[in-house]
Amino acid sequence: MERPEIKTPLPGPKAQEILKEHRRYISHSYPKGPELVFDRAEGVWVWDVDGNKFLDMLAGVAVNSTGHLHPEVVGEIQKVLKRFLHVSTDFYHELEVRLAKKLAEIFPREGDNQMVFFTNSGTESTEASLKLARWHTKRQYFIAFEGSFHGRTFGSLSVTSSKTVHRARFSPLVPGVFFVPYPNAYRPPFNAPPERASDELIDYIEHVLFDRIVPPEEVAAFIVEPIQGEGGYVVPLPDFFPKLRALADKYGILLISDEVQAGLGRTGKWFGIEHWDTVPDIVGVAKGIASGLPMGAMIAKAEIMDWPQGAHANTFGGNPVAAAAALKTLDLIERELMENARIVGEYFLKLLKELQAKYEEMGDVRGKGLMIGIEFVKDRESKEPYPEFRDRVVYELFKRGVITLGCGPTSLRFSPPLIVQREHVEVAVELLDEALKATREELSR
Repeated sequence: MERPEIKTPLPGPKAQEILKEHRRYISHSYPKGPELVFDRAEGVWVWDVDGNKFLDMLAGVAVNSTGHLHPEVVGEIQKVLKRFLHVSTDFYHELEVRLAKKLAEIFPREGDNQMVFFTNSGTESTEASLKLARWHTKRQYFIAFEGSFHGRTFGSLSVTSSKTVHRARFSPLVPGVFFVPYPNAYRPPFNAPPERASDELIDYIEHVLFDRIVPPEEVAAFIVEPIQGEGGYVVPLPDFFPKLRALADKYGILLISDEVQAGLGRTGKWFGIEHWDTVPDIVGVAKGIASGLPMGAMIAKAEIMDWPQGAHANTFGGNPVAAAAALKTLDLIERELMENARIVGEYFLKLLKELQAKYEEMGDVRGKGLMIGIEFVKDRESKEPYPEFRDRVVYELFKRGVITLGCGPTSLRFSPPLIVQREHVEVAVELLDEALKATREELSR
């Protein structure tokens, strides 16, 4: 069985030299994880500049969906590189049309009566979604959810609430955003019993927010992640989204599903919100759409995408190289990787839940497909967060050659390439067991 191979202390000597220059010349605003300096990558494996080999259980934060350098994706990129690199959005090319048609077809409602606006990142997809919602509804307000992450540009940041560091000293942000609790299945809103929590949250929105704070006829959209990403890989209460859809329909409010991290096969379905049989009006995607090239898209029902020429645009949207990569990525996801994510994800969750029996600190193990989180707590009764335990686990995994990151106040995420196999998961869980034991020993001193 292929395994990580750590040959030097981490970071190694070559990595340390690059890190020194990085700190001198590159903005310190970027969040950073373990000090891993990439040299090359293939499939689910990454080598650093000192020759250490790592098992990638992160995929560039759900970006390298087909693994590193998938030969079919690389082949499509090479074909386009012989033709052109860039076509301004003022003109046309076939690849973007084919890609838009495919995205319209997989949108979670019957038929392909959708339209697409291409972007270059998740935050751009959010910005486009917010602008379209305002244009179409002629309304000014938005309702977002606590713990959300939708991006760092001003509009996206205005509907983001996962960490105050994202917002500090950037106000005033875009006005007219109201936050409500996320329907967290592990920590239900208002400390309500799980079977009542969704109803109480819907009741709060309708009979507190709408009655006292914001008129529902002035709300353009709800914006929500089907599974919160940066907020902690938080899975929602199972009955919430259909009830939110019904509330939105009652007042003519649009529903925007931010699928930047959860979408395009990662959860075992094309879109995360499909697990709860809910059809959104607008979907935002990015990250895994092009196997590592920068690309995103906003997909909306055609009857909503009614804005005129010039209302919104960009220069690089639908770039032909990225579009070629995306077409092949979606083909691979549809052919085999979405089902692989479902099957291997179920196996991964099973192993983690078995491991949970050994460690009280593993308060919650949750996820869909290959979007899996562990929330660490000091004890399961109080559910008191244990961020220092999580941080140490990330480091101990890195020492053993497994790439992961934290998310939310106290969670660890696994978002491996969708090509990951059961044997890779077995290695990851074995090394996680070692990391948990080492962390417990270190923090008990």
